[in-house]
Amino acid sequence: MTPSAVANQSQARRAVSSGGARLAQSALERRCHGGLLWAMAAIVCLLAGCVTEYSGGTQRTSDPDATLDKRVALARQYIGVGDWENAKRNLELAQDIDSDNAEVAEAFALVYQSTGEFELAELQFQAALKADPKLARARNNYAAFLYSRGRYVEAEREFQRVTEDTLYSGRPMAFVNLGLCRIQLGDRAGAESALTRALAMDRGNPVALLEMGFLRLEAGDPGEANRYHGSYRTVSPQQSPRGLLLGLLIADATGDQDALGSYELALRNLYPDSSEYSMWKERQSR
Repeated sequence: MTPSAVANQSQARRAVSSGGARLAQSALERRCHGGLLWAMAAIVCLLAGCVTEYSGGTQRTSDPDATLDKRVALARQYIGVGDWENAKRNLELAQDIDSDNAEVAEAFALVYQSTGEFELAELQFQAALKADPKLARARNNYAAFLYSRGRYVEAEREFQRVTEDTLYSGRPMAFVNLGLCRIQLGDRAGAESALTRALAMDRGNPVALLEMGFLRLEAGDPGEANRYHGSYRTVSPQQSPRGLLLGLLIADATGDQDALGSYELALRNLYPDSSEYSMWKERQSR
C-alpha cells in the first residue's frame, strides 16, 4: 500500500455472497494490490522542501552523532525528490561514522527498494531491525516491502508486531495494513478485527471504511456495507474507482437502479481506464 495499503500503489480482493456476488469476487480477486499503496505511504513519509548540502567537516570531528543525524536527514531529503545517488552518498558518509546504525540501514533499504534492488533492500531492512528491533517505523516499512513482494504471511507477522508498539504514531495505519494482509490471506474475520481496531483509533480512515464496506457486503449485509460506504463518502467526496465499485455492488445487491446508474456513470466518466470499470463492463456483457 495503497495507498491505501502499502499505501499507496498495485497505497486486495474479496467476494459478495448472493445477489451480485460474482462481480465482487471477480473485482476483488483481480484487484491490484490496493493495500500496497497505503502500506507504502508510510515509506514515503520523508522530509520535503529544498535540499541544502551539508559539509559536516568540523562538526563531524566535534560531534559524530550530530553529523550522522544530519547526513541521514539529508539523505531522506534526497530520497524524497528521487535523487538516489546523492542519497546513497550521504548514507555512505553516515555509515562511515556508525556502520551499525539502524536509521542508516533503513534509509539504504528505502533507496534500494525504490531502485528495484530488492535483495539489497531486504538485507538493509534486516540489518536495521537487527541493530534496533524496536524501531517501529523500520519494521512497518519492511512489512510494506514484504507486502509489495506478495509475501503476505511474513508481512502480516511484521505488521502484527508493529501494532503491538502502543507508542508508535503510525499504529492506526499499521492496523489497516494488517487488515489488508489478512484479506489477501483469506482471513476475513481477522481482517475485520484489525480494521475495527484501526477505526477505533481513527474513525475517518478512508481505507478502513472502504474495506469494511467490502467485507460487510461479502458477509451478506448490504445495509451495514452501505453505512460504511456512506462514512467513506463523507471523508472522501472524490471517490476512488474502488469506492465507486463498492457503491455499484451495493446498489446491485439492493436493487437500487437509480444509485446503480449514477455510480456507473461516475465510474465511466471519471475512471474509464480503471480496472474497476473494465470489470464492471465485463460483468455487464455476460
